Amino acid sequence: MSPRVGLAQICLAGVLWGTGGLAVHVIRDVEPLSVVTISAWRMLIGALFLLVAVAAVRQLGELRSLARRHPWRVAFVGVATATYQALYFAAVVAVGVTVSTVVSLGLAPVIVTVVESVRRRRAPGSVDLLVLAAALVGLVLVSVSAGSAGGPHPMLGVLASVGSGTAYALTTIVGHSLAQETPPLSLATASTTVGAIALAPLALVTGVGTDALGDPTVGLTLVYLGVLTMGLAYLLFYAGLRTAPGSSAAIATLLEPLTAAVLAAVLLDERLGLAGLLGGALILAAVAGLGRKPATTLDVSPAP
Repeated sequence: MSPRVGLAQICLAGVLWGTGGLAVHVIRDVEPLSVVTISAWRMLIGALFLLVAVAAVRQLGELRSLARRHPWRVAFVGVATATYQALYFAAVVAVGVTVSTVVSLGLAPVIVTVVESVRRRRAPGSVDLLVLAAALVGLVLVSVSAGSAGGPHPMLGVLASVGSGTAYALTTIVGHSLAQETPPLSLATASTTVGAIALAPLALVTGVGTDALGDPTVGLTLVYLGVLTMGLAYLLFYAGLRTAPGSSAAIATLLEPLTAAVLAAVLLDERLGLAGLLGGALILAAVAGLGRKPATTLDVSPAP
């Protein structure tokens, strides 16, 4: 499979993730579930969906083999995925949407680019830096245009955002090396299952919300979140990581906030504004630039 196909898969994953905010909005309009509870249900449903898929295509042997060969790396990716989500939601509450999005999603591609440059023992090229700069400026413009509700604990919110962005970067870096030697379905299933287990204690503290599941809107929206924005999206993400560089993946997933902003403008009547439109164009231009870059061979040997 070519790097462009892998990049397209990661872009689709980013678009699916971008619909998650609207889905959470739909749920909270009906039931005041905490975002941690919603995230825990999302990962649990995603894990169940992927486990059924693994059984259906008879890859249980591959899944067991992955768990035996790389137990700590799989556990790390799963916990990092859960940590990224939990810290991002905490940051949104503490400091608002704009700062959380810019710091968390903006930090990740920078970290991944630096790590890849160290692995290659070569500084990023001018095209890499131009693409990264365009993507980050676009992210800032889209986030600022979307607005921020602010928050009561700005310092804690920034720290949580930094932790979230770091966890996402580590998920991409370690997941990239695992994706080179593991079927994406097995990797997505294992990491999502670990993430669901990691979030379970937090969900018990914030409330499980089982009573809300009886509402058809809540139940169906949680299924959408789990199956499409978790199960399918991470399957596409890890499939794309087999051929696309990790830095390209981190930049391509900036389609997530762009998708969220466009959906909010179309369905929730939130104005995107000139800055948001310019930011969206910059993100799309950066992703298009990724598709025109020549493929690079990375050192993705497992860490000792």
